[in-house]
Amino acid sequence: MVIFEFALRLLAALLLGAAVGSERQWRQKNAGLRTNTLVSLGSAAFVLLSIEIGGDATGRIASYVVSGIGFLGAGVIMKDGLNVHGLNTAATIWCSAAVGALSGLGLYPQAALVAAAIILTHLIFRPIGQRMGFIKFSKSAVAQTDYLVSIRCGIAIENHIRVLLIQMLGNEEKVLLTSLSSDDTVEANAAAITAVIKAVGQQDSLIERIASRLTMEEKVSKISWEIIGTEADL
Repeated sequence: MVIFEFALRLLAALLLGAAVGSERQWRQKNAGLRTNTLVSLGSAAFVLLSIEIGGDATGRIASYVVSGIGFLGAGVIMKDGLNVHGLNTAATIWCSAAVGALSGLGLYPQAALVAAAIILTHLIFRPIGQRMGFIKFSKSAVAQTDYLVSIRCGIAIENHIRVLLIQMLGNEEKVLLTSLSSDDTVEANAAAITAVIKAVGQQDSLIERIASRLTMEEKVSKISWEIIGTEADL
């Protein structure tokens, strides 16, 4: 294979992997832009290596790539009590490897189609899944807990904190943001953000984890939360 074709296939894997990773980075996932780009690029490189070797090496190395990516994906899956996080991220890494493998074989339209399908799956099916989860949430017979989260931060980062809070809550199946408001008249250069969150059961540890994450943001001066109501939806 000439060096130009080799470089072209690597470039395709890099660009398509970056496209998938950009969406993950925007969602602030653990495996974002660089991870998905490197997975796609590495998969393409191994497939190109197998082509250079020739024979049945292509099939064998491709199968090793699939199994190897499985171990990499397992590294982003975390268990928190009865909850498991990172399955979507791991699946995305696996799909990025497929994009890289297709690019390595020179199947550019197929690789682009798979990359587009991955991105559309996240963009389209995520809100559909959230809506379906809300239906299941509202019909749950488990007691529901209402939380009030109060955040004091600088006006300059008010919108950033609101978006970050929405994204973090959107990734959790057992909580639902029901109200989000801001008050910029509390004091000079400061804003007060108030969020009302409904949870299945009592999710104190989850709310505390979210509050701790927001505390790490610059110009966030105070975060507090409290339970404001408990009810059973029968």
